[in-house]
Amino acid sequence: MNQPDTSTAAENPRALLPILLFLIVYLGNGIFFEYIHPAEGQMGFYVVSVVLAFSIALIAAFFQNRKLSFDEKIHICAKGIGDDNIVTMLFIFIMAGAFSGIASEAGGASSTANMLLSIIPGRFAVPGLFLIACLISMAMGTSVGTISVLVPIACAVSKSGGLSLPFCVGIVVGGAMFGDNLSFISDTTIAATKTQGVEMKDKFRTNIKVALPAAVITFVIVVIGGLVSKGAAIGNFEYNIWQAAPYFIVLTLSIVGINVFLVLLVGILLFVLVGIFTGSLGYATALASMGNGINGMFETMIVTILVASIASLMKENGGFEAILSFIRRKAGNKRGGMYGIAFLTVFMDIATANNTVAIVIAAPIARDITKEYGVDPRQTASLLDTCSCIAQGIIPYGAQLLVAAGIAQVTSVSLIPFLIYPFVLAVFVVISIQRTH
Repeated sequence: MNQPDTSTAAENPRALLPILLFLIVYLGNGIFFEYIHPAEGQMGFYVVSVVLAFSIALIAAFFQNRKLSFDEKIHICAKGIGDDNIVTMLFIFIMAGAFSGIASEAGGASSTANMLLSIIPGRFAVPGLFLIACLISMAMGTSVGTISVLVPIACAVSKSGGLSLPFCVGIVVGGAMFGDNLSFISDTTIAATKTQGVEMKDKFRTNIKVALPAAVITFVIVVIGGLVSKGAAIGNFEYNIWQAAPYFIVLTLSIVGINVFLVLLVGILLFVLVGIFTGSLGYATALASMGNGINGMFETMIVTILVASIASLMKENGGFEAILSFIRRKAGNKRGGMYGIAFLTVFMDIATANNTVAIVIAAPIARDITKEYGVDPRQTASLLDTCSCIAQGIIPYGAQLLVAAGIAQVTSVSLIPFLIYPFVLAVFVVISIQRTH
């Protein structure tokens, strides 16, 4: 079989048509079923599976570039899927799914949240919710999981304290996005670091310089709001300190810089032991919960494979070169290249309503920009993760806001004015880019 030419492909904007087709199928149908003709009992942006939309886009990519045979295109896709970073990412997704599943079944998330809530004064209930959301999402590695655990508590705090419900829920969403952005076991962190070939601890050190100041300012704003309010009666929440302990151990090991596979394995074993010791897990439920957690990662893994295939074909056909040429005309220097990465990532997240997918799509182009403009790969990984989390934490049709709004029985749009952290984080991203020399 003839091997495809590995030299840089000529600029060809038409090679980007598969992404345009994906946007029409996924975003177009999502808007239609969410706002024009709502599907009863189902979120509009989940009527059309993202896997189906990318499958259609991949078929379209295969029909392009008649100079290559079908077998040659298969070879190009196989090389993209077989990239070391993609394979590593897929294996980590499996481990992260097993960890998330057994941690939830063992009662770790609820015990951790309830333990932290039990020590917070009523006047600082909302700032406390923000801090807890930050910690829980860093430990769990999932913003949606954190929101599912904490929004019911935020609703109780709002009712008992006479506080704005969208405000309380919005604060939880912001904290959840903070942890999602920084967690070592978050799929966004995994995608951002592995696609750029950097260590998670190095990306964390770069990322924290932007995320932590934004979180501190958000916390100060919320504390001021707590001081002028009458406070809330939080109530008594039951927790088991043994069930909470593995999360803090995993968080500590991650920050220290232990290999992510080892961290996840330790976390799984700890939750198995704690679950059996406290009676929250049995042999069968432990196995089932890990299996369910891995099943929950299947869509992300399939999307990663499809996107790697589409990206490989688009690059071979000149699509990436077209995007790079556009950025070159607008950028001109390192700072402009960083803005290009940021805007590309935000656009992809707005289009896909999935921050991990947005990173996987933007990552190959971002890697080329990094090389061309001399951007530190650690900064690129940080930009990919941070900008995708900013967009994902604000768009009203993303899973985070839809889940939060569904639990609280409010509209997702009503939460947007209270998403303090994502907006403050966006400001700090701009500041960090402007300070680049």
